[in-house]
Amino acid sequence: MTELARDRGLHEPVHTRLMHAYWSERADLGDDEVLLGLVAEAGLDRADAEAVIAEGRYSDRVAASTQEANRHGIHAIPAFVLGGRLLVLGAQPEDVFAQAVEQLGRGPD
Repeated sequence: MTELARDRGLHEPVHTRLMHAYWSERADLGDDEVLLGLVAEAGLDRADAEAVIAEGRYSDRVAASTQEANRHGIHAIPAFVLGGRLLVLGAQPEDVFAQAVEQLGRGPD
């Protein structure tokens, strides 16, 4: 859905709505009806979104993106690339990010 949203210029509102629904509302994004309702709320045309699901549209783009991430050592969600050179994998405590930012300030080791 976010790839459709990207193509329609709606990536940010769709992504924000889906993340809020998942993390704050405990919405089941694997349920097509729930997903379709949420993306429609965020501005996507429901019929377009239904077609994406039915056709498997964007599956090649998603697979290519996943492969590219794996080539760069990203194998966990979330993953953060800081300063274009430092990778932090998984949900981490705030102090891990503070240390990472400090390391970025020191420059490459």
